[in-house]
Amino acid sequence: MMQMSDDEQYLDLIVKAVRLSGNYKPMFGQGRGGGLSLEQFTSLYSADPFYAWCGLDSPLIYSAHRVSGGLTSMYRQIGIGCQWALNAILRDALGLSVAEANWSYTIPKTGAKPQTLSLDARIPVASVSPTRLPDVVRWLDAATSALQLDQHAIHNGAVLEIRQGYKSKDAKRQNADVANAANAYAYGYLPVVALLSTQIDNDVARRYQQARWLILRGTLEGTALDSLYVFYREVIGYDLAGFFARNSATLRQEIGLVMEKLLGQE
Repeated sequence: MMQMSDDEQYLDLIVKAVRLSGNYKPMFGQGRGGGLSLEQFTSLYSADPFYAWCGLDSPLIYSAHRVSGGLTSMYRQIGIGCQWALNAILRDALGLSVAEANWSYTIPKTGAKPQTLSLDARIPVASVSPTRLPDVVRWLDAATSALQLDQHAIHNGAVLEIRQGYKSKDAKRQNADVANAANAYAYGYLPVVALLSTQIDNDVARRYQQARWLILRGTLEGTALDSLYVFYREVIGYDLAGFFARNSATLRQEIGLVMEKLLGQE
């Protein structure tokens, strides 16, 4: 197992991402210029007769928009920070380079520039350190059996899509993930949805299972085939649940500060 001395670098990745949410400002349909301040919002809405008549130029409206959008941003940034941290843990625990721990593929498009898509992490069996390789191979064999795949279907390893949770029913996102799974299998990789929480819509989970994604939920109990924390402990060799438990006070404080900032008018 890796030691607590690694905590600081992993925690820093998450905290850096979360803090960005505190700077969120609502756009109000004004493009991508970084959002509007309270003064700019008031000027915009007060100049609109209908909105002014209805009292929609109120600072309370601005605050509501800021908190709503900021909360969405915070969830997104928590996910991004955890992607960075979990990728770094994989690299350190499995002896992978940055290039080895990341995966992308290109889709050719007729008459247009090819599109490159990527997932959040990769476990390539050819590059895993000898000390961890037996556990990774056993896990891949067990996943092959559980998903009723051909034994040669995932000969190259696994690719991970890391999420803090998945409560949205965004059809576009689902379609993209189904396509990601198909391409992962085409390249010999097992596609894995790695959820840090237990939050996933049942219909979404069912569709992803039909597309042969292996779903690892944020449960503390279970097996390496259904729990992210058991998977990291038994296969990767790192106590991820312990990391979050040790650093819970810092994470709670940082997220609390972001929320306090968002609840202010500026």
